[in-house]
Amino acid sequence: MTGTLELPPFVLRPGALRAADVRALLAGPVPVALDPAARAGVERAAAVVRAIAAGDEHVYGINTGFGKLAQTRIPRERLADLQRNLVLSHACGVGAPLDARTTRLAIVLKIGSLARGYSGVRWQIVETLLALLERDLIPVIPGQGSVGASGDLAPLAHLAAVLLGLGEAWYRGERVAAADALRRAEIAPLALEAKEGLALLNGTQISTALALRALVDLENVLAAALVAGALTIDAALGSTRPAAMPRSARSPRRCGACWRGARSTPRTPTAGACKIRTRCAASRRCSGRACGRCATRRRSWSTRRTPSATTRWCSPRRTR
Repeated sequence: MTGTLELPPFVLRPGALRAADVRALLAGPVPVALDPAARAGVERAAAVVRAIAAGDEHVYGINTGFGKLAQTRIPRERLADLQRNLVLSHACGVGAPLDARTTRLAIVLKIGSLARGYSGVRWQIVETLLALLERDLIPVIPGQGSVGASGDLAPLAHLAAVLLGLGEAWYRGERVAAADALRRAEIAPLALEAKEGLALLNGTQISTALALRALVDLENVLAAALVAGALTIDAALGSTRPAAMPRSARSPRRCGACWRGARSTPRTPTAGACKIRTRCAASRRCSGRACGRCATRRRSWSTRRTPSATTRWCSPRRTR
């Protein structure tokens, strides 16, 4: 395939996605490549599913119906229809579509989940998802419709539908029919096989992407708050002694450094100007500690990997 992006590729290693990787993926479109070592596990799992589909054993989601139809055996010649119909029946989301950077991150998370080799999909499914990112083809996914604990079934169904040439997609910034987008991007639409629709719909990649995006955005807000607080103290000739108090020493280094920067800034008030205040308003005096607590919580995820599609981004420890 000939890529449309010329940046160095980000190499995705299943089970080893770090916070810094998430920041880079949300910063803008980057080419994504998958660790080739993942292919063997994916193909082994797909072979297991093929063997079950060809046999006589009843296995839920492969050759049976879903939910109350779990005891209903589906004929071999209808297994592909079963997976296709599963996708179409759940593609019923509503509301404004998700933004492109969230959808791209969700695709990366889905690739990482499937590439762990536990889902039983063909390697072709993974390759096609990678091709969406490479060709800048982003599914249009309505923002409302998740089933919560059961998974992001509706939004992931809209993602999966685009692989089949159904629904809509953004292709190089233009919203078009999915079939037209695939044709223009020279990506062949998929025909799902046993269990593949189920594997594409199961998971929480959409809600995880939304949570990670919110957390990265919060980092930017926190940085702006720290700088604004320091500049406000400086401009108002406020006291910077809270930065030197022992209790403040327990605040995160990032917060303390910002306050120290304000304190060390040369102050050259003109003749007759007000004296530097010995006590500031509470909104300024306490801003460092308020931001410091936020920074403490943020730091808890910075060195974490995302062990699966669902990511714990907050420390489980209680704060007093």
